[in-house]
Amino acid sequence: MNGDESNQEDDLRELLRKLMSGEGDIDPSRLAAAAGLPSDPAALQAMLGQLQQAMSRAGDSIDWAASLHAAEAIAGSSQRQLADDESVRLHQAFTVAALWLDEVVDVTALAAPPELMTRRSWVVATMPVWSELAEPVAVSIADALTSVLSEHAPEEMRSMLEQASKMLRGVGGALFAMQFGQAIGRLSSEVIAGGDIGIPLISDGRAVLLPQNFESLSTDLDVPLDEVALYLAVRELAHARLFRHARWLRLHFISAIKAFASGIRIDTDRMESLAENFDPADTEALKQAVSTGELIRPRTPEQEAALARIETMLALVEGWVDAVTAAATSRLPHAAALAEAIRRRRATGGPAESALSSLVGLELRPRRLRDAAALWTAVGDAVGVAARDALWAHPDLVPTGEDLDAPAALIAHLTGTSTPDASADDFDRQLQEWLDGPAPGAAGTEPGADATD
Repeated sequence: MNGDESNQEDDLRELLRKLMSGEGDIDPSRLAAAAGLPSDPAALQAMLGQLQQAMSRAGDSIDWAASLHAAEAIAGSSQRQLADDESVRLHQAFTVAALWLDEVVDVTALAAPPELMTRRSWVVATMPVWSELAEPVAVSIADALTSVLSEHAPEEMRSMLEQASKMLRGVGGALFAMQFGQAIGRLSSEVIAGGDIGIPLISDGRAVLLPQNFESLSTDLDVPLDEVALYLAVRELAHARLFRHARWLRLHFISAIKAFASGIRIDTDRMESLAENFDPADTEALKQAVSTGELIRPRTPEQEAALARIETMLALVEGWVDAVTAAATSRLPHAAALAEAIRRRRATGGPAESALSSLVGLELRPRRLRDAAALWTAVGDAVGVAARDALWAHPDLVPTGEDLDAPAALIAHLTGTSTPDASADDFDRQLQEWLDGPAPGAAGTEPGADATD
């Protein structure tokens, strides 16, 4: 054994001794470098305390306090408070949006008043759902890290590591939680509303806007900020009302995503390679592997099928929101430009959303958004608003991926037409022309310009 290897083993023994004893004189910068965290001494010391607390937990679950702390630190450092007059104007926008939405939907109104959130308050409100969705991945990484470190430790340290396996597992989970929280913190500067990601991150019955984050949308599109706020208020109220109206929908989404995540497996060969070549002075390879999702194995066919079902439901939800928003905001001068901008944001996502997707191995995109918006508009035209929205009463009534492929058959079923006749064929032809042209509410856009197709 050469001198460098001996020194690294001595360092590892000392680090483990301090971690297990709860001593507070560990150099936080070394842990920060491995976790990809910022180098602020006060924040790092607080995270280190949470890391030691995680190691002492009796259960097998992940302690997400480190995630929340890291996310709050990043979100709070870049947020600004609303002026009183801004707050008044935005609440007035919600009031008008509710009146416009009442004209075009038949879903339950919200009991709670809409909210204007800062980036930090959004982090606090959404972290319970984020941590629930990420738990399977965090547990898998923690288990794999424990196994690999035990296997690659020096012989004379293995007995100590075996005794400290629960502690090591806590370390692995907490380190992942810290990096996960960092991604959520960065995402807080990109989201513009409670339903912006598509999945129900905010509890049912709450409509939320993050005013600081949509100011750039007004500048980029050269649209007055008040008009942007009104358009986004309609969308957010529609999304929140739908989840309150369809009580089963939130659980359906969360269960489907957790089932997908539970099938995620860690590439132990890749982790072993990192362990064998790990250099404490250069943690870039470890950070790269975690942040880019290299440790997550490719999806199985079962996971691909599950993801397709999730994306279909996501498209149906956001397609309904698109359709009713288009109807409610038809009097806004720039509704078409705003609709197109929102669709493109959902099609591509921002850098923080992409980083988060890599961490948990799941990218949520409503890939058939245009089809779904056209379907919901056609159903409303054929059977009326009340009958359209009644389809959300039960999961068995909601349109499927097959209905997106053959909307004429669904219309025939809903209107009581036993077999599609010439009028149904004509409807199908008109609908196809519609799909080939601008989406509802996006007049003036070029055919096929929607990146979600």
